[in-house]
Order: sequence, then structure tokens, then C-alpha cells
Amino acid sequence: MMPILRALKFPMAAVPFTAQGFGMENPDAPTPQTCCPIIELRQYTLHPGQRDVLIDLFDREFVESQEALGMKIIGQFRDLDNPNRFVWLRGFQDMFSRAQALKDFYGGPVWKAHREAANATMIDSDNVLLLHSATPSSGFSFGNNERPRVGVNEARSELIVATIYYFNAPVDAGFAEFFEKTVKPAVIGSGATVVAYLVTEHSENTFPALPVREGENVFVWFARFDDAPAYARHLAALTQFPRWRDEISKELARRLQREPEILKLSPTTRSLL
Repeated sequence: MMPILRALKFPMAAVPFTAQGFGMENPDAPTPQTCCPIIELRQYTLHPGQRDVLIDLFDREFVESQEALGMKIIGQFRDLDNPNRFVWLRGFQDMFSRAQALKDFYGGPVWKAHREAANATMIDSDNVLLLHSATPSSGFSFGNNERPRVGVNEARSELIVATIYYFNAPVDAGFAEFFEKTVKPAVIGSGATVVAYLVTEHSENTFPALPVREGENVFVWFARFDDAPAYARHLAALTQFPRWRDEISKELARRLQREPEILKLSPTTRSLL
């Protein structure tokens, strides 16, 4: 599908959410409150020069209007490696409520009023991974964070890095444990703040009018850095860490289907993440 939902019908095949969470790092510790069991990682390819046009429209019109219907707009980003890519994260309580919320939004007045302007910026909007938390405690958690209000234009220096690992089969508990006990401590030790890690949600797409990528088996983790130089220092420290160089990176290469995909993301002014 090209630009989103110029005209659509609303199939309502409701599929209950079935969790595939793995064991927690500490089963005796309380589970942190996370925002959304189901998450879409959406990457849009835009016409040249249109990214800031879409961001201005999105941050003004499409944040509160979606959240009023029960969705969570987790983050909106500029891809630093591709000036024509806009990336965002949207969360839901379960697959059934996802179907209803998307039906209500894309059939509602806000999208109808602004869809032509939004679609005019886009070449493709189908690069979407449907995900859920890898463990009960590994989703996004915002605590008391508040989203900047509409009209605030303060520049943001932080960097969010999404690393996508691809597998030949669904991610199992063994890899989640390997990440938590081996990969995560190494990247934290080299300066990253790991904010979430997710795996493919294999339920049927309950809103077929918005396609998602089928047949994917991914593990996606997100890290925050104060700025781009902090990320560069992290990479340098990680490559100089003997265990990462000699053991962990080789074990990752053995397990993965191909090289990881890395998205370097600059949050928009109103991004919650």
C-alpha cells in the first residue's frame, strides 16, 4: 500500500492477543509498569523535502487525536541516515483494541480532515513491524514523563538507536535470556541506556487496511544516548571490550539470519521517547 488509507473498508476480524513473554530477569522483583503490550514500529519513505512537513502536521494533529481513542504515541523520529524517512512507534493494549482504535481514527474526522496533506508527503507507508514486549518488564516505561505541548520548538539532542536482529524462526526464550544476561550488560557498560526490547507479534493483523510485514522474526532493542557523540563513544568502547569483540559479537553472528539493521533516530520536539 502506498500513502495511507485514502479510502478504505473496515474488516473487523478480531484476534485475541496471546502473550509470548519470556521469563523475567528477577522473578521476585515487581514488574515495572509498561505502556503498551502491542507496538507498531512504522517506517515511512517520503518524497524529498517533505519530512518536516509531515512532522509538523503529525505533531500538531495526530498525537492527542490518536491517544484520545486509546492508542499511545510512543515516539516520532527523523532517521539520521535517510533524510526521506520518518519513523514512529504506536502502542496498543491488545490486538482487539488495536482494531477498534484504528477503525475509529482512520474513519474519524481528524484523519479525514488531514489525510490528503499527510498522504501527499508519502511514497510508502507499509514498512511496519508488529511487536510485543520480549519479557513482562521489557516494554517502554515513561514514569512521570510529560509530552511537550503543541507549539514548543526546543531542539532535542538525544539519540534513540533501534537495533533490529533478524532470525530464521520465532525468537525463543533462549535468545531473550542471552540478551538480558550477556548483550544488555555489555551495552549498558559501554554507555547505552536500554529502554525497551521487543519481539515479533505473530497474531493475525486485526486491521488489514494497514498492512504489516508478514513472515518476519525479529528482536528489536532500543537504546537512548545523550547525543550523537555519546553514541560514537559507546561504539568505540564496545569494540574495545574484549568479551564483546571475541565472544558476544561472534555468538550474535552465529544466531542471526543476517547483519542487524540499525536505525539512528532523532526525536521530534513532541516525541515522548
